[in-house]
Amino acid sequence: MKFSDQFEARFSDMLTHYPTKRSVLVPTLLYAQDEVGYLSPDVIHEIAQRLDLTELEVSNVISYYSMLTTKPRGKFNVQVCTNIACMLRGGEELLDHCKTKLGIGHKGTTPDGTFSLEEVECIGACSWAPAAQVNYDFHENLTVEKMDKVLDEYRKN
Repeated sequence: MKFSDQFEARFSDMLTHYPTKRSVLVPTLLYAQDEVGYLSPDVIHEIAQRLDLTELEVSNVISYYSMLTTKPRGKFNVQVCTNIACMLRGGEELLDHCKTKLGIGHKGTTPDGTFSLEEVECIGACSWAPAAQVNYDFHENLTVEKMDKVLDEYRKN
């Protein structure tokens, strides 16, 4: 498994900031997922070797965190919050609209690989509900019309 120079620099730097190799597991998995798109068996094997862990230990951590995935996602991962604040202000309707507009369900990916969609419990934007996150970009005070504009902008990219 070959990672980019940027990944290698981040990985080397992280090792100097944590008390044990195991402590860098979650951030390393996040960086690897950002680079590769998902945590493939090859990625899991490589990270396990680097951190002196078994593949099972790495896989157990992946299965615990909902932000980590072993399945390919779209270029743009759309996460729509449906927790209480967002739900009360239209989060579920927003999710249903995204399902219809993108033609996919929860944890689905569009056939062209552009978008994936997830219903998430909370993205920490309760004061600006309803909210969604696309990759690492937050979008708040959303309406169906605003969400359409957000998705259209990402589609252009």
